[in-house]
Amino acid sequence: MYASGVVAHDSLQPASAPSPAVGRGDSAGQRLLALWRRLEPVPGGRWLFGLAVRWTIPYTGSVRPRVEALQPGYARISIRQHRAIEQHLGSIHAVALANLAEFTSGAAMSTALPAGYRGIVTRMSIEYLKKARGTVTAEARTSLPDLSVEAEHEFVSEVRDAQNAVVARATVTWRLGPAR
Repeated sequence: MYASGVVAHDSLQPASAPSPAVGRGDSAGQRLLALWRRLEPVPGGRWLFGLAVRWTIPYTGSVRPRVEALQPGYARISIRQHRAIEQHLGSIHAVALANLAEFTSGAAMSTALPAGYRGIVTRMSIEYLKKARGTVTAEARTSLPDLSVEAEHEFVSEVRDAQNAVVARATVTWRLGPAR
C-alpha cells in the first residue's frame, strides 16, 4: 500500500500546518519531528540531530544515518559507505541497507501517526538490485489508512545510489492502530 503522499486523516493536521507544542505525552514520532524542526534550520543542526538519533537508537546509529528531509509521512535519509558497514566485496552490506530502509520507513510512518495511535514493524522484505557503493539515500512516503481498526499495512522504502539507480527496495509491514 505505497502512496505518493500523506493523506489528511480526520485526526491529522495537513502536513503544512504548524506543529503544536510537543509535550511529554506525545508519540516518539511527534518528538522526533519536533526535534528535527528545532535543529534542522540552525548551523550544525542536522549533525546534532544525527547524534541524537545515534544516541537514542544505537543499532540504527551504527550505520551513521544522515537525515536530509523529514516531515509527516515523508523521510529521506542517507548513509555513506565506510569500513564498518562494508562486506567482503567492497560495497555496503545488505543488512546496513535494510537498517537504512527500515529506519527511513519508521521515520516517515511515526511522524505521520497522530497522537493516540501506534505502529510497530511486523515484517520486512528487501530486494537487492545492485551493489551499493558510496553514498546511498533511502526515501519513504506513507499515506495513512483508516487507523480506527488495528491492522497491518505495507509501505515501500527505496534506496538509491548517487546515480539515482535503485540499489534496494524494501517492503515494510506495519501493524497500525489505536494505542492501548
